[in-house]
Amino acid sequence: MSLEAIDALDQRITLTLNSLHFEAGDCLWQFFSLKETWYPLYAAVIFLVIKRMGWKKGLMAVLAMVLTVVACDQFANLVKNSVCRLRPCYNADMLRHGLHVLEGRAGYYGFFSGHAANAFGFAAASSVCLEADRNHRYGAYQWFIFIWAALIGLSRIFAGKHYFGDVVVGAIAGFIIGYSIARIFTVLATRLEPSSPYGYRGNP
Repeated sequence: MSLEAIDALDQRITLTLNSLHFEAGDCLWQFFSLKETWYPLYAAVIFLVIKRMGWKKGLMAVLAMVLTVVACDQFANLVKNSVCRLRPCYNADMLRHGLHVLEGRAGYYGFFSGHAANAFGFAAASSVCLEADRNHRYGAYQWFIFIWAALIGLSRIFAGKHYFGDVVVGAIAGFIIGYSIARIFTVLATRLEPSSPYGYRGNP
């Protein structure tokens, strides 16, 4: 499949999803789209991590999550300014075919979605970091945080800011970055565990 065909398919999928908007839904998508609405969740996760894992491991986990978000954000900006793909809200054809735009149009370029990268990066990093806490199970949290990340990605399509492909690539990039950074954390965290007299780390 040629790049032109992929781009045309991406535009059709984006217009189809974007067309499913309704008034109450618009408010919901705007809520998920605004970064300021994420801060209470970030604060709650940081509190949970430190409370469950202790200050030393907890702060290391928080550092891993912060590094993930920074890396995702900067990498997304680098790719946007290198690829220079216009956001759908700046594409005359998309607007002519009925693209619904919820907010101000922001920067010109949108490939790939920094929102999706940040959200999936944070979801992956926090999930992997919490797995280092062997005293609790976090299956429900992992379901919640990845659903939350998916809703953020979808919100960018409904806002008219990103194509479907922008969101998918952003989610994949964010997941890889978050998973990789958090795995480094788990290796370092394991070294902080005291060795038992039986020759292995952790509780006997």
